[in-house]
Amino acid sequence: MTEEILKNLLSNFITNLKEKQRSPSTILAYRADLEQLLTFLEKRQKIFASQVVESDIEAFRDSLLNEKYTPKSVSRKLNAIKTFFRYLIAEKHTMRDPSENVSHPKIESNQPKYLSPLEYRVLRDVVREDVKIATIIELILQTGMRISEVASLKLENIKRDGIKIEAYATQPERNIKLNQPARKALQEYLEQRPKTDSPYVFVSKNGRPLAIRNIRSAIDRYFKKADIGEYSVNDLRTTFIVENLKSGVNLMLISHTVGHKRLSTTERYLSLAGIKVPGRKQRLIEL
Repeated sequence: MTEEILKNLLSNFITNLKEKQRSPSTILAYRADLEQLLTFLEKRQKIFASQVVESDIEAFRDSLLNEKYTPKSVSRKLNAIKTFFRYLIAEKHTMRDPSENVSHPKIESNQPKYLSPLEYRVLRDVVREDVKIATIIELILQTGMRISEVASLKLENIKRDGIKIEAYATQPERNIKLNQPARKALQEYLEQRPKTDSPYVFVSKNGRPLAIRNIRSAIDRYFKKADIGEYSVNDLRTTFIVENLKSGVNLMLISHTVGHKRLSTTERYLSLAGIKVPGRKQRLIEL
């Protein structure tokens, strides 16, 4: 039986993902990551799965790190590679997985994490049918709200173009403007919200306020389904901060929007965003 080249097998793999109804963004990411691997392997004169060994995958990983890809991005690419070779084994195109024992690059645990634009698009695709959780994710991505603030948000605090975050603990009251994506998501959810006397925006099917732990577990479930890496709901808030810093938004505006009591807290995200001098824009971006 003639062995098929990896390029053809990649095409089969992408077709398989489509048949499984994986999101378009997920398929796009897998294709890009695996095409990058195949280009690397071709330079090593490896065009068949049987030719690829563990050291090839390790060399690819290390080359990405040398090219200044972040450990997070490299880890995502490794996930795609491991999924690809598991598929090849399941379809009997190869007998072994050269990526199985290749370790992921170490990511500092104390370093905040944030999603790339491609990753939060994949997350959106996966959660799209769950209007309530999709709205919560959109609110955090577009406003940087804390999960506790989302859970305690009341209907009376939704205004025409923004929302009011009531004072709590040591946090003073603040008002947040809602951009078009956030307003649209909130409106679509409210049209389907269960009928209840509860004053809270986000409620269960029984009309009870949605608990923080339930929001967290639901979002964690969609992160796993999206297969984009190890993220938590707090990383959505970090994503809002980092993307606005990268876009040159004024530091004080970001700090007020997310509810940091000290400007120095927001400044800590500058290095994460790769920014040395904060910008001056007075308008938050749409993610």
